[in-house]
Amino acid sequence: MQIAVLTFDGFNELDSFIAAAILNRMKPLGWKAHITAPNDEVTSMNGVTVRRQKPLDFAAQADAVIIGSGVRTREIAADAGLLSRIRLDPSRQLIAAQCSGTLLLARLGLVDGVPACTDLTSKPWVVEAGVEVIDAPFFAKGNVASAGGCLASQYLAAWMILRGAGREAAEGAIHYVAPVGEKDAWVARAMDVVGPFAVADLATE
Repeated sequence: MQIAVLTFDGFNELDSFIAAAILNRMKPLGWKAHITAPNDEVTSMNGVTVRRQKPLDFAAQADAVIIGSGVRTREIAADAGLLSRIRLDPSRQLIAAQCSGTLLLARLGLVDGVPACTDLTSKPWVVEAGVEVIDAPFFAKGNVASAGGCLASQYLAAWMILRGAGREAAEGAIHYVAPVGEKDAWVARAMDVVGPFAVADLATE
């Protein structure tokens, strides 16, 4: 599975890097998460500059897409030209967004009539875009998911792995990154959060 982690100037490092790192635990199965950006380099909200691994157009080809958040998301959401380059297909792709990234899901028409999650700062913008924001860390409907809070990155990654490689693989990936002495609790928590959605989605496919 090839995954595009959409990363824009002003991005939140926790969103892009945590999700990518957990998903790349699946490399033995042929998975690869790529930092995907509109420019050759992007600089985070804290001044960390990284080179993209894939151009933005790669999102249309990827098997899965994660839209991270950042301090410039509202600018991106208002940029019709940039949004037109983000071509996603929920009929064949797993698509997820975190925090203010949910605003981009809304602008792309991917959460119409569906509850979604976001962070507290972004909530007013997402509500203004016509989306019902729920007080939860994670929600998924079909192939589209959203999460709220920087450390909810683990839930997006766990959901994608659960959907694409099964429960054992998802538990293994979370177990690897979880703190020592708390691993079983972290795995149980992640599966409690994302598991019901994955089971429900798989049952309708």
